Amino acid sequence: MSTGLDTYLRMHTGLDDDTIARIRESARPRTLRRNELLLQQGQVCRYKTFVQQGLLRTFGTDEAGVEHILQFAPELHWTLDAESYDRQEPARFSISAVEPSELFLWTKTDFDRLLTDIPVLAKFSQQLVSRNIHNSRHRLFSALSATPEEKYNEFVNTSPDLLARLPLHMIASYLGISLKTLTRIRHAQWHR
Repeated sequence: MSTGLDTYLRMHTGLDDDTIARIRESARPRTLRRNELLLQQGQVCRYKTFVQQGLLRTFGTDEAGVEHILQFAPELHWTLDAESYDRQEPARFSISAVEPSELFLWTKTDFDRLLTDIPVLAKFSQQLVSRNIHNSRHRLFSALSATPEEKYNEFVNTSPDLLARLPLHMIASYLGISLKTLTRIRHAQWHR
């Protein structure tokens, strides 16, 4: 049975079919309903997650109860609360399904074993971590220095496929702007 994971690993790592099957078979499949939590703030993140189909979001809630979205993970992307997973301590963030999602989950023990046994996977995993750090630094700089219009335009340019899949309040939360500001920006752009 070939999956999106198989195609993804074949394309990005060049691993043979038997090795890819071993990676897939060491995972636990899981389906989430819309808005169902994969990880709740305060729980320990026990799984490295690959999104086979669907869309997840990683978010935190501040003391005033306002939600701040850190990341979206559409199909063919990985997600986890890295600090909680690596240190096996309570997560500061939650992960939930924006839409019905099909996932592959690996425990830390199982994934670490795969990294030890499959050097190509270990190298690819390091590349993903490096890319994630780069993207996070870029996003942080943008959050600190860009205008709301620049933030929205960057989101449109880098994630056009997510625009139709996300409610506006989630886009606003991700960009760190109010829903009112996002609506104003979109309205102004439509009238240009």
